[in-house]
Amino acid sequence: MNPRPEIVQPSAPVAKAAAAKRGRVGRALLGLAGLALLLVLWWLASDVLARPGSFAQKFSPTTALPALWRLLLQSDLPLNILVSLKRVLVGLGIALAVGVPVGLLVGSSRQAEAATTPAFQFLRMISPLSWMPIAVMVFGVGDAPIYFLLAFATVWPILLATAAGVRQIDPQWLLVSRSLAATGWETLSRVILPAILGHVLTGVRLAIGIAWIVLVPCEMLGVSAGLGYFILDTRDRLAYPELMATILVIGIIGFALDACARALVERLAPGRG
Repeated sequence: MNPRPEIVQPSAPVAKAAAAKRGRVGRALLGLAGLALLLVLWWLASDVLARPGSFAQKFSPTTALPALWRLLLQSDLPLNILVSLKRVLVGLGIALAVGVPVGLLVGSSRQAEAATTPAFQFLRMISPLSWMPIAVMVFGVGDAPIYFLLAFATVWPILLATAAGVRQIDPQWLLVSRSLAATGWETLSRVILPAILGHVLTGVRLAIGIAWIVLVPCEMLGVSAGLGYFILDTRDRLAYPELMATILVIGIIGFALDACARALVERLAPGRG
């Protein structure tokens, strides 16, 4: 008589990884279902429920999706996308160059925090778009006012996240650093910056979303390229399917940027994505 075969149970880490994978697949399927529902609602509102020949039908997916394909292959839309992405990167670079050092100062000094918090909160609550006329008068027409507005809009989440990260550093780490006679640069590069990396990346992720939202109205300041300019151009040409297609492009790229930022946060600072 053959002995009863022994049932091998999967190890706990393997079972946990499999459960996590199933959870990710389930969330992805739910996300796709939500996007499909949104597309159906758009189609119903602009095609099925709209009166025949109405203005709403010019923005329906049955006209916007073919227009999107044509724009990507037969127009300068890809060039405008690259111009917009470059402006976002420059604005974020300026915000990082300002926000991280100032955040380090504010987070490490109670006096600096007390002196700057009211001013920062006051400035942070002013809509970046309200600075548009002043930016044009100071910097002129072109990329410079757009860089200023994007940097102004995105510096606050980076600065505040950096300061919060510095405040949450374990004081024992700094004591150990001093006891080992570490220099200021060694303490900064090997203790403080690695400790606040997750906070800074979270601030950058928030800043990317803000920059992408602020970008389009900023690109209506008289520039000759960019997604904001392209929207105005399609409106002036009464090319409404192309206008709706451009709005889709803005949403798709914004979604992709946030997904990339979230993946970067999860990779470099697990648990904060």
